[in-house]
Amino acid sequence: MPHSIDASFLALPLRPLADAALARARALGAEHADFRFERVRTASWRLRDARPAGTSDDTDLGYAVRVVHGGTWGFASGVDLTMDAAARVASQAVAMAKLSAKVIAAAGSDERVELAHEPVHEERTWVSSYEINPFDVPDADKSGLLAEWSARLLAADGVAHADATLMTVQENKFYADSAGTTTTQQRVRLHPQLTAVAVDPTTGEFDSMRTIAPPVGRGWEYLTGTGWNWDAELAEMPSLLAEKMRAPSVRAGSYDLVVDPSNLWLTIHESIGHATELDRALGYEAAYAGTSFATFDQLGTLKYGSKIMNVTGDRTVEHGLATVGYDDEGVAAQSWDLVKDGVLTGYQLDRRIAKLTGFERSNGCAFADSPSHVPVQRMANVSLQPAPNGPSTQELISGVENGIYVVGDRSWSIDMQRYNFQFTGQRFFKIENGRLAGQLRDVAYQATTTDFWGSMAAVGGPQTYVLGGAFNCGKAQPGQIAAVSHGCPSALFQGVNILNTTQEAGR
Repeated sequence: MPHSIDASFLALPLRPLADAALARARALGAEHADFRFERVRTASWRLRDARPAGTSDDTDLGYAVRVVHGGTWGFASGVDLTMDAAARVASQAVAMAKLSAKVIAAAGSDERVELAHEPVHEERTWVSSYEINPFDVPDADKSGLLAEWSARLLAADGVAHADATLMTVQENKFYADSAGTTTTQQRVRLHPQLTAVAVDPTTGEFDSMRTIAPPVGRGWEYLTGTGWNWDAELAEMPSLLAEKMRAPSVRAGSYDLVVDPSNLWLTIHESIGHATELDRALGYEAAYAGTSFATFDQLGTLKYGSKIMNVTGDRTVEHGLATVGYDDEGVAAQSWDLVKDGVLTGYQLDRRIAKLTGFERSNGCAFADSPSHVPVQRMANVSLQPAPNGPSTQELISGVENGIYVVGDRSWSIDMQRYNFQFTGQRFFKIENGRLAGQLRDVAYQATTTDFWGSMAAVGGPQTYVLGGAFNCGKAQPGQIAAVSHGCPSALFQGVNILNTTQEAGR
């Protein structure tokens, strides 16, 4: 059954505050003004060896006014829920735009802020797809389930410690702008995670195994069997960890890789997701987290990968962490191509970047993680598409003579242009003559972005597709955090360079 917007959020003076702020901005000559009211509740639980190790429950509530005045951005935020206070915040936003205009003029720039056209969306409501709001579930049930799962791991031979965490978020947003768009939205998401640790009492050597279940835009039902088989994953973790402890160290060299979605999503995030943010490609992130090798002049010509590579940006996919009805500029959610048949064909855009670079409209990638932060261009759900009649993961493995099967994400490193990288994983299996031949340790795969995606020789079918992702994608100054999903099938990559991480560390 579809959910409705939380009544306690609707009871707040959303529209009167917006009307007061927008009226003041218009009176002061703003060419554009938008008002955004947010309430973001974040709660988390952590258990160490089935015992409570920490909890938190925080709510961020307030509103922001953003204007374009004299061709310059202005922004201010507040928490006082009176009409006079909202009008003052709008005045502060206009004053900030005027001050910024002086700074820009002094620097010799004549660039004006203009926004791509967006149709007016009147009185729209959107709620994400979930069955049970996790905030309706008693805290004792949450900590109790984590304790039960931890106890299962601890009862297994070879497991010395178990960590369990759960983070839940409910995000409510009300948006109104001077063009007449008004949207009210509610999103729910959660991230459960368990880690088992093994310690060799003789040598002191230790290692860990973490669940590969992704964070999701679902509700409590995700922890009770909808969307993931927790019983099966927890049952196999101890034996996988024991095997990992005994596994030989990898011999560095060139291997064919079959990469599971539980690992490949992160490579997509770092080498495609960030690289196709157009503000980054234009240099706007240079001071914080670099630029992009996928520069704007290469749109339509850059060979990003092999011809079987098809990647979409998507703000509409069900249960996606970056899925919305409308972004923080009132733009309706969309799905579009980023890479088609291996060629760069699109970027992620907000309204200003779209207008600046000649696109007809934004594709809805503006987001702010707090009412005190200005919206910036943020990542959509960026996903590698499966082959319609593609092979299973086992069929991909069966075609490899000398390779490695990679499962789960761990550490990663990528340069400031999202071009040179290396990634590790939770577990690695040697492939010999089309069969798995035990685990390996100390594995990292290394490549440039175009070489890696150019080496992709096969993608799995829809039956291998999983929507992975993360809660903690960082960007902007001051820093902001966003949740984003990345779907992908299993895929085969040929001739990838494998490092031995122990040898590389000089140990």
